[in-house]
Amino acid sequence: MILTTSSKENSSKKAEMTDRKLQELVETISLEAFGKKFRHKAYFNRRLKTTGGRYHLQSHDIDFNPKVFERYGEPELVNVIKHELCHYHLHLEGKGYQHKDADFKLLLKQTGGSRYVRPLVEQKPQSYHQYQCEKCQTLILRKRRINTQRFVCGKCRGKLIEL
Repeated sequence: MILTTSSKENSSKKAEMTDRKLQELVETISLEAFGKKFRHKAYFNRRLKTTGGRYHLQSHDIDFNPKVFERYGEPELVNVIKHELCHYHLHLEGKGYQHKDADFKLLLKQTGGSRYVRPLVEQKPQSYHQYQCEKCQTLILRKRRINTQRFVCGKCRGKLIEL
């Protein structure tokens, strides 16, 4: 039995980005945006959770979070590549390559890279525990639960009631 997928299913899938395509994209962006060759490895690293990419100072390789491409597509990935290439080229030239350095900020602005990656993990809405003082009726919001038998109101030392 031969399984085939319709062309409609194939077209609905996002274009897949492999490590080889990523390497070519990084080399192309390096030449076009920076005018310099990228001579090391670029690859995807699924273990990255919250960061878009990471430049390795020792090996000069760059790894990228595949979630950036999966969630936001190629334009966002290009911005992350430019950001990491700023670290790469400045470090190899012996200039300030850290986020706080003026050289880094200037080069990032010139090349149009992004300073931060868009959120890659779902953020849970904050839920608060509400307490009210019996004496002064002060409303107290806390992220963590507190023991109402042990703690009292900070204003009047009255008993707290959980709402």
